[in-house]
Amino acid sequence: MSHSRFHAAALLRSGMAVAGLLVTASVFAQSTATVSKAIDEQAATEQAAQQTQSRVDKLDDETRQAVAEYRSVIQETDSLRRYNEQLEGTIKAQLDEMETMQRQLGEIETTAREVVPYLQKMLGTLDDFIKLDLPFLPQERAQRIADLKDMMTRADVSIAEKFRRIVEAYQVEMEYGRTLESYQGKVGEKTVDFLRAGRVSLMYQTLDGAETGYWDADSKTWVQDNDYEDAVKAGLKIAKKQAAPDLLVVPVHAPMEAK
Repeated sequence: MSHSRFHAAALLRSGMAVAGLLVTASVFAQSTATVSKAIDEQAATEQAAQQTQSRVDKLDDETRQAVAEYRSVIQETDSLRRYNEQLEGTIKAQLDEMETMQRQLGEIETTAREVVPYLQKMLGTLDDFIKLDLPFLPQERAQRIADLKDMMTRADVSIAEKFRRIVEAYQVEMEYGRTLESYQGKVGEKTVDFLRAGRVSLMYQTLDGAETGYWDADSKTWVQDNDYEDAVKAGLKIAKKQAAPDLLVVPVHAPMEAK
């Protein structure tokens, strides 16, 4: 009996121990759940904080970008304003220049009306001079005058170009006065070598050297004179660069006393 009570007491203590373990396990489980929940909440809080910080950083980046774009727009606007001011000045200067050019064009038209008759007179004077001059290179000089007369009637040639061409023709004629030249041509039916000594004398010699003569300005004819045979032969060699320059004896038209 006593043994049964002892056994029952042992069972009671064992049951109480198990109950205690069950209570402890329950408490531990509740604590673990609480800790896990706290950890989860902490993790969620940190994740939310990270997301919030990311949004803040993104907003900060967007703000800096917006400020940079705003400053860039301000600089571009200022640059455009200065460019427009400069452009306005340029346009004004161009308008002023256009007005000046229009005024000058009007003056040029007036000048052209005055210059054209002057050019015509210059050309006429040159034509008369050639007709009165020694008859050397007649075709070449006549063609030059004919070309100039044709040029004067052309509207596609500027006044400046017409003036330049006429002055150039004067310069060519002036050059004839200080050069020694030989060329072939005709005296009547005979082919001859002409020798021009400036505008002082114009002589000829047949190709076989049998006849020599010169242009007589008084009679306006060719005069045969073989006394100048050696002089003309020597002059032809000098003009053709076949001999060194030397003194020549040539027939010269005697000046007439002015009336």
